[in-house]
Amino acid sequence: MLEKLQAKWKVSLLQVILILCVFTIGGSCTGYLAKKIMPILALDNKFLWTIFYILIMTAIWPIMVLIISIPFGQFTFFKNYLYRMYSRMQGKNKKI
Repeated sequence: MLEKLQAKWKVSLLQVILILCVFTIGGSCTGYLAKKIMPILALDNKFLWTIFYILIMTAIWPIMVLIISIPFGQFTFFKNYLYRMYSRMQGKNKKI
């Protein structure tokens, strides 16, 4: 599995491990911050709570991953990764 990621991302094995650590820590921090933000909104409706939680998580995740990537030395990888992700979401990078 690590070899496939290494080939896909064109990075060393150590970088794959560091990238996976950044994804893990960034995701955990995102969930933690979203749980801390949700009581401020004081939503009683379970459906609205879920929608806002997902929106907050989606907004915070890229920021957290970029912040966490700095001490791991993977900022350039994640900057490029997020750029590619947003380009695909906007339909700018369609493969034919």
